[in-house]
Amino acid sequence: MTIALAPSAGVAAAFAPRPVLRERGQREVFCGLTGIVWLHRKVQDAFFLVVGSRTCAHLLQSAAGVMVFAEPRFATAIIEERDLAGLADANEELDKVVHRLLSRRPEIKLLFLVGSCPSEVIKIDLKRAAERLNGSHGGVRILNYSGSGIETTFTQGEDACLASLVPVMPEEPAHQLLIVGALPDVVEDQFRRLFAELGIARVETLPPRRSKDLPGVGPGTRFLLAQPFLGDTAQALEARGAVHLPALFPFGAEGTTAWLHAAAKEFGIDEMHFRAVVAPGRERAKRAIARQAERLSGKSIFFMPDSQLEVPLARFLHNELGMSLVEVGTPYLHRAHLAAEIAALPADVQLSEGQDVDKQLDRVRAARPDLTVCGLGLANPLESEGLSTKWAIELVFTPVHGFEQAGDLAELFARPLVRRDRLTV
Repeated sequence: MTIALAPSAGVAAAFAPRPVLRERGQREVFCGLTGIVWLHRKVQDAFFLVVGSRTCAHLLQSAAGVMVFAEPRFATAIIEERDLAGLADANEELDKVVHRLLSRRPEIKLLFLVGSCPSEVIKIDLKRAAERLNGSHGGVRILNYSGSGIETTFTQGEDACLASLVPVMPEEPAHQLLIVGALPDVVEDQFRRLFAELGIARVETLPPRRSKDLPGVGPGTRFLLAQPFLGDTAQALEARGAVHLPALFPFGAEGTTAWLHAAAKEFGIDEMHFRAVVAPGRERAKRAIARQAERLSGKSIFFMPDSQLEVPLARFLHNELGMSLVEVGTPYLHRAHLAAEIAALPADVQLSEGQDVDKQLDRVRAARPDLTVCGLGLANPLESEGLSTKWAIELVFTPVHGFEQAGDLAELFARPLVRRDRLTV
């Protein structure tokens, strides 16, 4: 190898099920390795070593846009022909790469061995490799997870990464709030300030900014999901005794208010105090959203499945900006975690799970929506047919959670329509 740089059952039952179109065909999505692009920026002393092919290395290098004057905290241990032919022991080669990496980068305190399609196809056991290497490099903790895109979508890379951290979280019996999901530091700080003003003293985050600050978990832990694609992480936390607080996700004024309110209720915060704390941010968010409402109100939008953010974003766009929902497609519909979101959608909206890309493209062409949210690979062909598109992946890379970002989130959907109007002759 070479190195190259959910609500409870009672809550869920309160929402009547609605029909979902399930499709199992050709998919057009990035793989879970893409999550490294934002995770390596979040956990400042972690390193992500992908065990994969040159294609994996090219994906990361092109997607991340590595700065010239900064050493990245991710790389690819490239599986060579010698590894595939059995002329070299893949595990011995991996051990050499890890030793060379950690000798050169002593600031690394947490190393993830990240599986890929190639490493999984040839059955390299990275879990056993992580167990073998753990403890042999001083204070460096070594974990593994899969970033393969064989049966997943790209945001599940973050889910797999965070789920791998849960077993090594220390036991913590104290009553605490845990925010789960990688958020930009500025957004995380905003939420921490709001929770402090509400009077919730103990607030932790997963992932932490530094591995030494990995929070504990136990029966006293109550957690809010900041992202709707963290099903495995939530399940792992619940297995450790933590309790999920079901809520709308913090997109827009309404979603953010509901998300904060779920924690306030759990921690016994006085209702009048809650309203006083959130009112300024809520009003700022509403004013910022209103600036885009004239452009977006009444416009139709079609969500193709890509990031798993589709359902809460559709709720935000319909309820707070007046957009008309043609179809809301998502790679995986977690009914428990999305129960409140689904209930907030109009009754006649078409929900779809999974993808058969040709059939969905036919429905897009038939409906000709004002805006289609889709992956990069589909955007240009649709634009060539005169349809305006929004790249789904941009909604993951951009700070969009919370009151202060609500206007920016609305503007992301308005920009393609502004561009179309300017280009129209």
